[in-house]
Formats: sequence, C-alpha cells, structure tokens
Amino acid sequence: MSDMVNVKINGQAVAVPKGSTILEAARAAGVVIPTLCYLKDINEIGACRMCVVEANEGRGFRIVAACVYPVSEGMEVLTNSPKVVDSRRKTMQLILSNHERKCLSCVRSKNCELQKLANDLGIEDDGFYDGAKNEYTIDETAPHMFRDNNKCILCRRCSAVCEHTQGIGVIGANDRGFSTHISSAFEKGLGATSCVSCGQCINVCPTGALSEKDFVNEVFAAIADPTKHVVVQTAPSVRAGLGECFGNPIGTNVEGKMVAALKRLGFDFVFDTNFTADLTILEEGSELLERVTKGGTLPMITSCSPGWVKFCEHYYPDLIPNLSTCKSPQQMFGAVVKTYFAEKMGWDPKDIVSVSIMPCTAKKFEMGREDQSAAGVPDIDFALTTRELGRMIDRAGIDFNALPDEKFDDPLGIFSGAGLIFGATGGVMEAALRFAVEKISGETLPADKLEFKEVRGTEAIKEASYTVGDLTVKVAVVSGLANARKLMDKVRAGEADYTFIEVMACPGGCVNGGGQPIQPASVRNFTDIRALRAKALYDEDAAMSLRKSQDNPAVKALYDEYLGEIGGHKAHEILHTSYVARKVNF
Repeated sequence: MSDMVNVKINGQAVAVPKGSTILEAARAAGVVIPTLCYLKDINEIGACRMCVVEANEGRGFRIVAACVYPVSEGMEVLTNSPKVVDSRRKTMQLILSNHERKCLSCVRSKNCELQKLANDLGIEDDGFYDGAKNEYTIDETAPHMFRDNNKCILCRRCSAVCEHTQGIGVIGANDRGFSTHISSAFEKGLGATSCVSCGQCINVCPTGALSEKDFVNEVFAAIADPTKHVVVQTAPSVRAGLGECFGNPIGTNVEGKMVAALKRLGFDFVFDTNFTADLTILEEGSELLERVTKGGTLPMITSCSPGWVKFCEHYYPDLIPNLSTCKSPQQMFGAVVKTYFAEKMGWDPKDIVSVSIMPCTAKKFEMGREDQSAAGVPDIDFALTTRELGRMIDRAGIDFNALPDEKFDDPLGIFSGAGLIFGATGGVMEAALRFAVEKISGETLPADKLEFKEVRGTEAIKEASYTVGDLTVKVAVVSGLANARKLMDKVRAGEADYTFIEVMACPGGCVNGGGQPIQPASVRNFTDIRALRAKALYDEDAAMSLRKSQDNPAVKALYDEYLGEIGGHKAHEILHTSYVARKVNF
C-alpha cells in the first residue's frame, strides 16, 4: 500500500504523505492557507475558522478546516473560491468587532498576523463594529510582560504553549460565550501565579495582546544622562536573531552590525555576554569537579536559564541543592562590570547603568532577584529583549543593514567559541566538556576533538556518557520545561544516573527565547527556526581560533588581577548566588 496520497489543490496535482492535513498538502503545492489559532504540534484545534477551504471527496464540495482535516486519495481542494473568501471575511469581521484597533501605537504593528490577514482580505469595515464590546484592564502584575485582553482574539495559542510545551498551565480560557477571556485561575494577575517568565506565550501570540515590558525609554534616558556610564552586553543568541528585525533571513549572524548599531546608539562600552559565559564555565566546571571528587550533591544542574531556575524553585524545591550556585552569564557580567571594571575605570558603581540585551524575557525577572548585587547595587539595571533593541535602532533612525561590521570593546568583549554556543541547547554542556576533559586529563584537546556533537541538536532530551581517565561522566541535556519535568521526575525518583544536566527553559535553548524576533505561524509551522539560529552560532564557533573558555586571555587576566583562584572566596562573593523555595500558585 502506497504511503503517498494524490490530491488536487486548486486544480494542481500533488502527492503528499498519508496523514497529511489539507494545510500541509497546500503548502507542498506552493499555496499558503491563512491560519490564526493553529500551531503545529501545539495548538491543533481548528477553532478560528480562518483556514477554511472547500474540499470534495466525491460527495461535492463542502467547507472544512484545513489545519486539522486529513487529505484522502483523489480529494479536490479549493483554497480561494468566492465561498471560502466570503467565509473568511465574515469571520475576520466578527473577530475585529471585539478587537481594540489601536494599530498605530501597537507594539506588533507591521508584525501582526491579524493585521496582515485583515489587509489581505481587504477588510475596510468590520460590519459589526457597533455591537457589544468587552473591555479589560491590562494585566501588568508580572515583572516581564503585560497582557492586554482588549487585543486578544482567543486563539488559545498562549495557553497551549504554556500547558503543552512548558508544562505550567497558569493561563487559560475563563468564562464562556461572549464573556470568554484568557486569564489565570480566580482572575489572579499573572504575577501572582507560578509563571516562570519564559515568554513563550509572547512568541506565539498573533497580535499585540502579549508583549514584554519595554524599557527602551529608560535606557535612552540613561544614555542621555552625562552623570551615568552606560555599559551594554549582548547575549550570544542576539546576533543570530536581531537581523530578522530588519528583513534578514532567519539564522543570519549580524554580530558586527549589531555592535556598530549599539555604538551609534551612544552606549559608552559595548561588551559581549560571551565573556562571562566563558567565566561561567570555569566557575561551574570547577564546582562540578569539586562535587564529583568530594561527594557533593549530584547530578549538578546548570543555572544559566532563569526561567528554568524559577521553575525549579516552584515545582522542584527539593532539587535546589542540585543547582549550580553560579550566577547566570548576564548577572555575572553585571557583577564584573560594577566591581572589577568599575575599579579599573575609577567609577562609582552607583554611577554605572548596566544594560543587557537578551533573547529572554525571564532576564527581566532575574535582574530583580535577591542576592544579585555584588557591589551593593543591582548587577543589572535594565534587561532588554532582542526585539527592544530592534525598536531602539528603528527609533534612532539607524539604517541597520547599511552599517559596517565593528568589533566589541576590550577587555570584556573577548570571548571563545565555547561561550558563543551557550545560545543553543547543549551549548553550555559542550562548553563545559571542553573544559572538564582538559582539567581531568591534564592534556590539551586537539582542534579536531573539540566538538561534542552528541549533545547538539534540537531534540527534547539528549544523553551521553564520556570516560576521561578513571572518571565516567554521564550527562543529559533538555530544553522546554515540559521536557525538563520528565527528566526531573526521574532525578527526584532516583532513576536518573547523571553527573551533570543542562536545562534550558525554552525549546531549542536561548536562540528560541521569549525575547527573540517573532515569526508568524506560517513560518513557525514549516521552518525549524531553532536549528537555523543555532547554526549561526556553531558556524562562528567552528571558524574561531579561540574555542575553549579556559583559554580566554581576558578571563585569565580577571582572575590574575582581581578574583584570585577559580572558585575562590572572592569569586564566590561576586559570581555565585542562592535560591529560594517558592509556592505553586495556579
């Protein structure tokens, strides 16, 4: 029996795998059917009815939802007939009748799936605008984002990704009928729930109903203040995503133009978070080896992802002792800037404004955590997303694509390829292995042995085992919190015999962080965005001569001049932190 099915899409014959939906078959035929609620493997509910088509299976044409309706042998499909277009237009008019249309000031203007579809359908008058409307108070209780239900279209993508992808489920549909709205249990503000600030709900929202809290104005004000020294750091994943804000293909590495743009925005120093990614590897690697040799708590689990750390504090407080005590690279960088760098420059830490550009909305929560103030003031003052940086560049009138490539400033702009690949799931683990193998064996890894490809890739959970001398190290890498829950349940039950575990809150790692440029469902459903962005990081790593954290000369100088020994007392005071058990609040 053939595994292929023959269908006709708008009269064009196409063969597709058995089990394909009409949406997938149309895509294979080069036809894009519009959707609003559909997200592959996440939200396949056929609820919004924007994807309707006419399908004939031998009994005449009838309207069906393309996103969930399977193809059959000999099926004929019309994706743009008058009947289909009329149905979509009426559905769109009904959606718009209860939608706050402040498009000029909306954060998603020009990148809004609802706006684009309304324009594609030629909607000028919604036809139902004089009817009843719901009005909602904007929820700004969370530290990282707001929810504006006045712009919500009830597609349920946000609640689906929170429940299924992240395994948290703190948002969902409340009430019924015309009163249906997205909220939390008992109408609690998002900040009163166990939300971990990952921002994946923002990434999948098709409108401006969800967005990060924007601190662009505050950063512009700091840059304009002559009494302040404004220092900026950029996370590894930002260079692999920022270009999308300016029309570049997914996975374009715009590192040089990004640096040039930041300098033109007026930052006093432009540094790279990769520097403290390297620093993290030395501190974390040393911590791991000490636990292994002295009987510490194992498996040790990474602490780079603030969404994961908060998840652990809420749902696995008994595993807090397993977390590395290292601050994240963002927080380490802020700590180094306000101690070591401040001392070198003769600055008062209170006069430094430390800004980070992150692919992550959870960094906005992390910067306000306790025990994150090495110099007596917050390590980080403002954490901006990749999207916020894109908006800053636009507002400043900078022609991003016309910029030359420029270099990060010294000394905190020097980094290795190991620090660079932190942005992809498995990157922290690979960087740690490049350090640990040399540390344990006492031998230098040759260039052709630096890549630990067993921990690469976008698979949900990856496992590997490495033997170095008399020591066998069993490792696991997981991304996406629903997947992390599966692994942590095994750890809790004593069924996971690992030495070291890397956890990233966002599926695919930071390259797919909640603060990265938003791609529409028409792209997300058919393109492996995570792999393309990760490839940009691995390609740059492969081309570098400096590929191990322990070889970073600027990190060596930091220890020689200021910190002393790796894992020493001063390093612990500045670079390490603590955690708290939190209640679960749905």
